[in-house]
Amino acid sequence: MTTTSPETLLTEARLSSPPASRLTKHYALPGLERERRQFDEFIAVDLAHTAMLAEEGILSAETGRAILQQLLAIREMEPSTFPVDARKGSFLLQIESFLFNAIGEDVGGQMHTGRSRIDQGAAVRRLYKRNRILDVMDQMNTFQDALAEQARRHAHTIMPGYTHMQQAQPWVFGHYLLSFSSRLHDSFERLAQAYGRVNRNPLGAVGLAGTSWPLNRARTTDLLGFDDQVENSKLGREAFDAADAIGALSFVMADLNDLATDLHIWSSSEFGLVECDDSYCGTSSIFPQKKNPVALETIRKAAGPAVMWLSTALATFRAEGTGDQAMRTVSHIDEALATTESMLDLFTGIIETLIVHEGRMAESVKGSWCTASNLADVIVRERQLSFRQVHHIVARAVRHAVAEGLRPDQLTSVRLDEAALETVGMALRLGDAAVRDALDPVRFVETRVTDGGVGPRQVERLLERAAEERAADRQWLGEARGRLNRARVALDEAVGKLVA
Repeated sequence: MTTTSPETLLTEARLSSPPASRLTKHYALPGLERERRQFDEFIAVDLAHTAMLAEEGILSAETGRAILQQLLAIREMEPSTFPVDARKGSFLLQIESFLFNAIGEDVGGQMHTGRSRIDQGAAVRRLYKRNRILDVMDQMNTFQDALAEQARRHAHTIMPGYTHMQQAQPWVFGHYLLSFSSRLHDSFERLAQAYGRVNRNPLGAVGLAGTSWPLNRARTTDLLGFDDQVENSKLGREAFDAADAIGALSFVMADLNDLATDLHIWSSSEFGLVECDDSYCGTSSIFPQKKNPVALETIRKAAGPAVMWLSTALATFRAEGTGDQAMRTVSHIDEALATTESMLDLFTGIIETLIVHEGRMAESVKGSWCTASNLADVIVRERQLSFRQVHHIVARAVRHAVAEGLRPDQLTSVRLDEAALETVGMALRLGDAAVRDALDPVRFVETRVTDGGVGPRQVERLLERAAEERAADRQWLGEARGRLNRARVALDEAVGKLVA
């Protein structure tokens, strides 16, 4: 049966005045625009909830069939073409209005049995966040592939390593890139953990205290691909899962910021160690010689606000304690998800086309005293002095050499002995060949034997480990998407049986 009476807006039953134009402009319309992006998730939740109600006998078979048929018709629509009237309220009410026009309020209105806009909206948002988190993780894997390829290509490319922005020790560019591979794997795991807390079903929590209707929460959990359900009905409206996720996204952006900052500095004329491909650069309107690494700047600029993502969410929650559901949302997570995914995509292109000036890297190390710590280690082994004593000797020798304008390859055993006599009162007599060998950057790298170091065998081991971590990440993602695909099939089958 259908009714022909005009639709009564939800607000008309309690409020004596329609929404002010300013409220519509600043509250209703922005909310609807955000919810429109969650169109698929809204329909999925409505389908699952209605199917469960019909299966449990809470709705009659005829009523369930009528609602589900209209929901299937809506699902085929383009989100941008779905009719929206801001006076009617949130997207839940927009869909209800569509149903009322098609099958009447007395039938369509039964879809809302045993639920609140609170738990329904929370379920929609959790589905949307879940799906978008997986998109971000897909992009992380693609970025990791690009990093791994560059790391393998430069597994033996020696460069200066910096601390305090000063050359500290010889480094390997591939080893440097693998450090970010490790960080991003940690960030992937952090997102996976957040995903687990996002992917819990709040349907059935209703507004606050549950419902007297005998809902089958396990059924909607399965049909929507949730891994678990929110157990305590009060927590169905909480958004700490979103804060959890946005915090994990902040870590990803921190990873990208640090890598982009290093490459930005190293691409300057003063360093000249790397260079962005022309396709990821811009030019100056006044300085004709300039090639600006605008893609790296874009990533760094996007990473700035990410520092505040989590604190903004928690500050909003604190505004009303646990008493106001409307304050416990993280609306900026949509932007955070989009920003993280897009910056990963942009950085993938930068890394794939990055120009590495191996000759400049080698030359920078060749004229550097960054191998001085290796000379100290050699003296400790050969002369059984304490490292602190030897540190003073080598530091004094470097000071004298720099004052005299000498390069590392010009340091002789005699000059080293002069520093040793001044410092500890004894000559070392290592010999010129031993001094030169100790200060050679290539020998420095070859002699790094500790796990995780820059030695050739260790870099190979790190490459293998990074490959294993990427494989594990891809397996996790494949399994997660597989579970969601199976849930979609189950939902379609359940709806199909009820509609047939």
